[in-house]
Amino acid sequence: MQQFKVASVQFEHVPGDKEANLTVISTFAAMAAGQNAEAVIFPECCIVGYWHLRKLSRERIEDLAEAVPDGPSTARLLDIANRCGLCVGAGLLERGPDGQVYNAYVVAMPDGGIARHRKMHAFISEYVSSGSDYTVFDLPNGWRAGLLICYDNNIIENVRITALMGADVIFAPHQTGGCASKNPHQMGLVDRALWDKRHTDAGPIEAEFRGNKGRGWLMRWLPSRAHDSGVFVVFSNGVGVDDDEIRTGNAMIIDPYGRVLAETCKADNDMVTALLDPALFVQCTGRRWMRSRRPGLYGLVTRPTGLEENTRRVRFDEEGL
Repeated sequence: MQQFKVASVQFEHVPGDKEANLTVISTFAAMAAGQNAEAVIFPECCIVGYWHLRKLSRERIEDLAEAVPDGPSTARLLDIANRCGLCVGAGLLERGPDGQVYNAYVVAMPDGGIARHRKMHAFISEYVSSGSDYTVFDLPNGWRAGLLICYDNNIIENVRITALMGADVIFAPHQTGGCASKNPHQMGLVDRALWDKRHTDAGPIEAEFRGNKGRGWLMRWLPSRAHDSGVFVVFSNGVGVDDDEIRTGNAMIIDPYGRVLAETCKADNDMVTALLDPALFVQCTGRRWMRSRRPGLYGLVTRPTGLEENTRRVRFDEEGL
């Protein structure tokens, strides 16, 4: 396995405007290719937009959804991947053959291959269903990748299972940061006025992005997902206006020791790149810990406690996140 250069992009999507968002994706994919990246990862639901979905009717949700791999957005991603010569990952709404709509993520590969993941902990709308499958697949360069969308990464078991299925790198597209919460230790809203002034006074908004509403929150859990399971993590996120919230960006790439290889706190569309070195897997702490597992002891993990709740109820509980 050779070194692998990957790019992570944060960008401000236009709600419901697939063409505008795909144009941004195409532009950044060309930039990533120009920097010799072999994959570029974009945020969750970035093709259709995200936070506004919670307000849409069933009919509008179904109108925005499309088939995968036979829909036009997947075809466009495949064209971009082929033209730029790299893997391109982006999020959308999928209309499944079962008639359900899913929060899905597609990785289009330059050789025509497709990987698709359905978010397992969907909560954005009662009309969007949760998937039930883990997604691990081979990239053209021989690396093995896993996909987990936003809240999927918050559940420790999901990351560990993805690693046990052989993932070397987890692509982790999000729409997070700046979320409303009544919990004083958990994020909080970013003032829209700070975002609107970013071009003339970037200091205050970037301080928010670096603080507990953005990077500070991520640093409490995201590096541990990489470290404890011995995987690289490519975190991509929305930035800027997302309906009535401000996403904090913080695109970053983390190594299997939980160290940040590249990141941005810029209050704008931006891209970071890093070289993933497989030599870091040798004697990697997380991988050694996984080899020390005693699965026979862990039956309790799979048994319901009676305290489980639907993700949508947890996310929109009056107490917040």
